[in-house]
Amino acid sequence: MNERQPQKIITGRDALLAAFDRLFDKAARRLSVDCSAEEREEAKRRFEERFSMLLDALQQLQLRELPEEAVQQMEEGIATLSPADLVALLASVPLVTQAQEMLRQLAYHAAEQRLLEHYIRSADDRYGGS
Repeated sequence: MNERQPQKIITGRDALLAAFDRLFDKAARRLSVDCSAEEREEAKRRFEERFSMLLDALQQLQLRELPEEAVQQMEEGIATLSPADLVALLASVPLVTQAQEMLRQLAYHAAEQRLLEHYIRSADDRYGGS
């Protein structure tokens, strides 16, 4: 009798953080870098800070697991990175943080604009504007 155990439900946040752990280990092996447990935890903390908005949103998503095929594809991607790819990734990291801030500003300005347009429409309707 082969009974399947019910899979534990996890959040999207937990699934992504578990994938980070696997991918971090794969990348460290690929680069022949030895990281202490403290360095690994610090790297994970910085990942959580950089992607806090995404991780917070994924807290609402309930999953059985992150598909193994997806994680394997990501690991294969790490294995096939060229030296130029690695340099490009390193160069892009600081840009991601800046781009996220720019997107926040853009979203804020778009919301501001919608609010102003709403007030203008309300004033036109209420006071018989043009």
